[in-house]
Parts: sequence; structure tokens; C-alpha cells
Amino acid sequence: MSQFDFNSSKRLVIKIGSSLLIDSTDGQLRRDWLDALADDLKDLHQKGSDVLVVSSGAIGLGRSRLKIATGELKLEDSQAAAAAGQIQLAHAWEAALARHDIPVAQILLTSEDTEQRRRYLNARSTIENLLTRRAIPVINENDTVATDEIRFGDNDRLAARVAAMAGADCLVLLSDVDGLYTGDPHGDKDAELLEEVVDITASIEAMAGITKSDYGRGGMITKIKAARIAVQAGCNMVITSGRYNHPLRELAGSGRRTVFLANANPATARKRWIAGSLKPSGTLIVDNGAARALQSGKSLLPAGIVKINGNFERGDAVLVEDATGRELARGLSAYSAIDAIKIKGCRSHEIADVLGFKGRAEMIHRDDLVLLTREA
Repeated sequence: MSQFDFNSSKRLVIKIGSSLLIDSTDGQLRRDWLDALADDLKDLHQKGSDVLVVSSGAIGLGRSRLKIATGELKLEDSQAAAAAGQIQLAHAWEAALARHDIPVAQILLTSEDTEQRRRYLNARSTIENLLTRRAIPVINENDTVATDEIRFGDNDRLAARVAAMAGADCLVLLSDVDGLYTGDPHGDKDAELLEEVVDITASIEAMAGITKSDYGRGGMITKIKAARIAVQAGCNMVITSGRYNHPLRELAGSGRRTVFLANANPATARKRWIAGSLKPSGTLIVDNGAARALQSGKSLLPAGIVKINGNFERGDAVLVEDATGRELARGLSAYSAIDAIKIKGCRSHEIADVLGFKGRAEMIHRDDLVLLTREA
């Protein structure tokens, strides 16, 4: 019995490659295909799922618009094409989803936005706000400013980073192949589709090297790299074909696919990451009332903090201790040490007056906090 059920996914990231979105003969948008996919996204949206889209295509559209010759593009040509194509791509997505009265928002990211803590938090906060307002964020790499040193290099990896950032439970890579095969399905009649991958082993990686993808920068190998990122974040990843209309409806039925199974849900994976992978940069000392609140599963509020130690920035990991020095929890601080010192002991409604801006009500939100000890 499969552990994966696409129809039960609550938050999904759908990645679309250029070869699916743009006609290779004339460089124009495949509007009928996009409208059909928008219908699929509407189905997910109406049943209450959060949906994010990672869409390639800006460079291809801009290249056609600016009449840039075929062949390998120099970096500055790619940036110019992206600048022209992003406008067309954003308008296309807005028009496709406007038919269903679904608001669309564009987000452009570089790799630094997922690796630098403060920028990561800002991007994640924006995504969360948009999803709360039932918008569909359409995300792409910011090719207009990316350089060879900071670019993702492929949107499969970008999609996996976005899935981890958003706490998605399912990442779907719409591809020109319907999954990972034991051999090259174009030339090996005995090649078999792997329907599920529980562990990404060396043999799985070897299969990726011989399963060809006709389009894109990295083919199947980049999809395996994306799968590693996704499953470590508690997100199942699916490779399936986008070569026909309504690919997500097909997937929701009995469509052929390979699913890479996560061994934890996003919330659990995030807690593991906070507990074991981040070095604390400071310590928050709390009173007995705050300690009891943490034990009952609540967030840490500034009012319960009596002392701040260390030098940390917003988003850094910090320890939470009681007055005796006992470690209670570890979490991600919503404020820097400088601001935390100013608002310790304050009620949440007093924060704006003290700091001069309206920040979060919590010093550490319960989603960003892991208990280290529990009361007996």
C-alpha cells in the first residue's frame, strides 16, 4: 500500500519547466496548455489546499520578444531576456488564473534569499501572508540580477528550496518524462518505472544518469538533487509528465509518476532541524509563568523574559532557560538581541511603542520552538 496520496496534500509546490510552457517552434506561450493547468490549480485551490507555482519560461519568452538569436546565451543576454520575459510570464499567469478569480503574486528569488537567514525569513513571511490571503505565488529565479556565482542553475532545485521554505508537504515536478526509470526508456525496452523511492541511494543516483530528459539544464540528475532537499524538509516529491493537458488531474487519478517519500512531515522535519542542526547564538532567561506556558505548547512572549544573553540576529537559534539555568527549549528568535533587550518584560501590544515598528507578538513562535525538557 502506497504511503503517498496526492489528493490529501495540504500545501503543494508545482514546478513547470520552459519546455512545457513555451512552444519550441516559435518561442510563444502555449496558452491552451497553461489554461488547462490553471483549471487543475483551481481544483486544488477550491478544496482548500495552499498552492505555489515555480515557473520557468521568462528567458525563453524574453528571448523571442527581443529577437535574440538561438544558441548559447551570454550572461548579460540571459539577464536582458529575463527582464523582458518576466513581464509576459507574470501577465500570462495572472490572465490564466483570473478566469477563476484567484489572485496571483510574483516572487523573484536568488539563492541568497534561501541561504541568508534574514532574507529567508522575509521571503517565508511574504509567502505565508500570500497563502493566508488565498493567493497563488508564482516564483522564479531572479535571472535579471543573478550571476554565475549565486544562481540556482535549475528550477528543480529552486522549487525544492521553496517547498522547504514554505513547509510544503508535496512538490510536483512536471517534466517531459513521467518518472525515474531503471534505464533509458527511450532506448531500453526493459526499463521499468520506479513508482516509489524510499531512500536515495547510489544506485538511484546512477539511474538518474541514464534516464534522459529531452529539455532543461540538468535533466534527471537535478531532480534527484531536488528530491534530497525536499525529503529532508519533510516534503514528498513527485516527478510526472506534463506533456498533456490537465497533468495534475491525471496525477490525482492514476497517472504514472515516481514519488520520493519523506520520512517525516514538514513540521517534524523543521523541529529536527532546529533541535539538532543550528548552533544557538544566545540565551533567553524566562520566568516560571513563561516556563509553564512553554510546557503547555504555547509560544514564548516577551512578557515572560527576564534576561537576554548573547549577540544574535532575527532568525538565529537561541536557547530558553529558566532562572535555575535548566534548558527548557530551543527556537528561532523573531527579534535581534538588541531589540529583545528593549522589549523583554513587555506586553505584546507595547512592542510597537517601544521599538517604533510593529513586529511579531511572540519572541519565539511555537512553530519555531522545540522543547528540550518536559515536566514529569
